[in-house]
Amino acid sequence: QVKLVESGGGLVQAGASLRLSCAVSGRTFSTSTIGWFRQAPGLEREFVAGISRGGRSTAYGDSVKGRFTISRDDVRNMVYLQMQSLKFEDTAVYYCAVAFGGLASRDAKTYGDWGQGTQVTVSS
Repeated sequence: QVKLVESGGGLVQAGASLRLSCAVSGRTFSTSTIGWFRQAPGLEREFVAGISRGGRSTAYGDSVKGRFTISRDDVRNMVYLQMQSLKFEDTAVYYCAVAFGGLASRDAKTYGDWGQGTQVTVSS
């Protein structure tokens, strides 16, 4: 059984930085593509970032490009999302998920296992 656990969320002021972590267990982590998504109240789930096996490729949503960085540690089975220059509109619940395939797709339907999420709140 695959399990993903997000951590690192919290309340910060606009302009601050935060690092989210995603711990993955129950599958061969090193061959998995992992994505981060977020969902704000009343809005659809939005692609934030994705990283393929071995970190060979990464992808970012347009709204976070240049501010967020995704990385992975295949020894610790962890994926990280470093968030800088946070804005009020970054406020959401952030989820990590394992992709069905090898590409870091922006489509949430191509991800099968999800964590419970961690809340990020940015005050303006």
